[in-house]
Amino acid sequence: MNAQLLRLYFVTYNVATTSPEQDPQNMLNLPWSDENSLPDFYVIGLQEVKSQPQNMILNMFFEDPWTKVYREALKEYDYVKIRTQRLQGLVLNIFCLRKHLTHLRLVEARYTKTGLGGMWGNKGAVSVRLNIYGINICIVNTHLTPHDHLLSDRIADYNTILKEHTFKVPETRHILFHDYVFWIGDLNFRLQGEDLTATIIDSLVKKNELDLLFARDQLKQVMEKGEAFSELVENLVTFPPTYKFELASQNYDLKRRPSWTDRILYKVNKDAYENITLKAEQLHYKSYPSYTQSDHKPVSGEFQIAIRSYVQDHGVEFQALTEWLIDEENSVSYTLLGDFKPSDGDWVGLFTEGFSSLDEYLVYEYVNRRKIETSTEPRPLVDRIFFNDSALRFPGMYRLIYVAQSDDIVSILGISPPFPGHRRLQSTIQNDTLS
Repeated sequence: MNAQLLRLYFVTYNVATTSPEQDPQNMLNLPWSDENSLPDFYVIGLQEVKSQPQNMILNMFFEDPWTKVYREALKEYDYVKIRTQRLQGLVLNIFCLRKHLTHLRLVEARYTKTGLGGMWGNKGAVSVRLNIYGINICIVNTHLTPHDHLLSDRIADYNTILKEHTFKVPETRHILFHDYVFWIGDLNFRLQGEDLTATIIDSLVKKNELDLLFARDQLKQVMEKGEAFSELVENLVTFPPTYKFELASQNYDLKRRPSWTDRILYKVNKDAYENITLKAEQLHYKSYPSYTQSDHKPVSGEFQIAIRSYVQDHGVEFQALTEWLIDEENSVSYTLLGDFKPSDGDWVGLFTEGFSSLDEYLVYEYVNRRKIETSTEPRPLVDRIFFNDSALRFPGMYRLIYVAQSDDIVSILGISPPFPGHRRLQSTIQNDTLS
């Protein structure tokens, strides 16, 4: 059986506590000349996002500025942010094309602190795992211990993350148990050997003698020795070291030795299923020298992965709605598909039609905590949920989304067709009064 494919586009960028100033379109490969070739997912891993107390308090209620910039750039192409996971300066954002939303299952996020022996989150890992089209994916964004001489600490960070970073979804409790693993971030591995001064490294880069330098790469060496990251692979690095640069410049700051700190690695459990061989093809791996506001350069990688799209999804199907009325109680019926059974954590959210994040619900109702009418006929079962008269406040086009949620694990089981919301016409009100 021929495998069908998904495309995932990754960016890792240490933003050095700066605010977004440069347009991210170049690193996102936007605009796409052919919208039929858009990646199915964008994954943005950031490190050193501002995390002073005032920033963290604001970000409890609002998106951080970097996340907002990427979301604004991607929403023009019909991407929706499905999850943000943050640990102090570490931020991981997952976006997918709107057409894939109702195939998302078991989305779960986790973090692990490794700073100060696991007491502080200035270093560590954030992750998101999910199921889609019969396969599961785990994406990890990390910021490991810095400085040339602390190689052993970076190795320990990696092994701590593998040991302590666990999920609640059965059969994929550990990072490496997933069908596909993508590990991105500022891994902070440097170039081995005191004989390689910053000046010598800079000279070799200018001569494009990157192979000589890469032979001294600490990450390459520890992978070969089996000390860290040996379970993953990395495609050939053909771009210059991405750290450390003078701000507002493409010149290295030679107070530090340039190195490849910013990386994208992956793993495929290719024989996870009997009837398909999973595979990942990396389409590109490059850096972006034109971004100069940080002392790092962003790095992107694009992958094409095999999926099992013949696996059937179960969920809900909303009835088409002709209208909802402002300041009145409204309701919607939906059909339960397959063997799906609602749980206490499930909710239906009201969104504007052009929503660009699953966090943008206007209101929501838990399906088992509101007035619900359920048919007694054999499956398919039809449920009806009511929203109170304060739910809809402004005219416009809207959608409803059914979200199954348990222990912070989320599945998107249905999205309604768009429907208008407006005030009841005055003549209708008068007729109702007269009758």
